[in-house]
Amino acid sequence: MSYDLKRNLSLRPTNRPSVGVKPRPSRTRTGFLESKQHDNLAAECAKVGLWMRAIFEVGVTYGWRHGELLGLRVSQVNLLAGTIRLEPGTTKNKEGRQVTMTQPVRTLLSQCIHCKTASAFVFTREDGTPVRDFRGAWATACEAAKVPGLLFHDLRRTAARNLRRAGVAEGIIPKIGGWKTRSGFERYAIVSDRDINDAMTALEAKQQRDHAEAAAQQKSAAASQKQFGHDSGTIAVKLPKHGAPEPCNSAAAVLPN
Repeated sequence: MSYDLKRNLSLRPTNRPSVGVKPRPSRTRTGFLESKQHDNLAAECAKVGLWMRAIFEVGVTYGWRHGELLGLRVSQVNLLAGTIRLEPGTTKNKEGRQVTMTQPVRTLLSQCIHCKTASAFVFTREDGTPVRDFRGAWATACEAAKVPGLLFHDLRRTAARNLRRAGVAEGIIPKIGGWKTRSGFERYAIVSDRDINDAMTALEAKQQRDHAEAAAQQKSAAASQKQFGHDSGTIAVKLPKHGAPEPCNSAAAVLPN
C-alpha cells in the first residue's frame, strides 16, 4: 500500500468511540436548599457549635465558597459599618468583595469574633483552633435535618436563587456571590418547578386584573352614555345662515337663547 493511500485512510472520519476517553460531565448544578428546610438545618448546625451555625448562615446568605469563609479574619468583619470584606487575591476569581450583613449574620459573627484579635480567624472551634475541614460535621447535620447528601456548595446555588427571587438585580448578584461571568452565574441560578409555577401564577393574576379593569372601564363608559341619553341617538344641530343654531328635528334638545 502506498504512502498516500495510507495517509488518506488515516484521515477518514470514524464513528468508533475513543478508547479510554470519558465523556465530559455536565457542569450544570442542580442541588439547593428549600426555604422550609432552612430552619431544620440551622438548628442542627447550632448543635455542632456556634462556628458551624455562623458558617451556614453566611454561606446560605451570600453564596460564598467554604474556602473563602474558612480564611476569614476578624479584621475583615466591621460590626460598626455592618460589612464583611473579602480581600483581593483571597477569592477564586482573585477579586475582592464586600457585602452588608443581614441581622442574623451580624448577630452570629459578633459572637464569633468576641474577644479575638484582628488577625485571628473568625471561625474557630470551642478550643480556639481554626476550622479547617468540616465535611464530616456537615454531613451529620444534613442527615439529622433530613437533607442527606446536600453539599455545602449547594448553598451557593441556594443563595443565587434566593437573591433572584428577592428581586435583586442580576447585575448585582454576581458581585455578591463572586460569579465573574454570566454563564457561570446561570449555572448556579437554578430555576425550579416552583419558580415556574410562581411565575405562571403571577402572570395569570395579572391577566385577571387586566381583564377586570377592562370590564370596569367598559361598564363605566356604558353607564356614562346612558346617563346623557346617547342610547337614543346622537343629538344633531344645524347652523342656519345667520349663525344661530336651531334644532334639526323634534327630538333635538332646546338650546338657550
